[in-house]
Amino acid sequence: MDKTNSKILTVSFACAAILVGFTVSLLLKALAGAFGVVAGVMSNDLVKHGIPFVIAIVLFSVLQFHPRVLTWAQEVVTEIRKVVWPTQKQVSLGTMQVVVMCLISCVIITVFDLLSGSILNYIMNF
Repeated sequence: MDKTNSKILTVSFACAAILVGFTVSLLLKALAGAFGVVAGVMSNDLVKHGIPFVIAIVLFSVLQFHPRVLTWAQEVVTEIRKVVWPTQKQVSLGTMQVVVMCLISCVIITVFDLLSGSILNYIMNF
């Protein structure tokens, strides 16, 4: 495996583990607010910080050392490197096109809304 790919995968797996650990921590806080039993267990700092940390470490270990996951991740990085990314000029032009089309759509919808509202008011007052 390429050394650069290895670094990319390790950082990606670490970020995923941190994100999952943070999510578990938030879920435990939410459950502690809803259930008294969980609040009692969460009063212990070892449980409060230990469970998300252990889950994050286990997830990182599974991702980093499982051969099928590593093979899949290497293939993903290889395919991503094959992608031809647009230039900054292409992205800017595409963004401008989207903004112009949104403005045109906004004008059309506003005019339609005003006209239909006026017609309905005229019909209702007739």
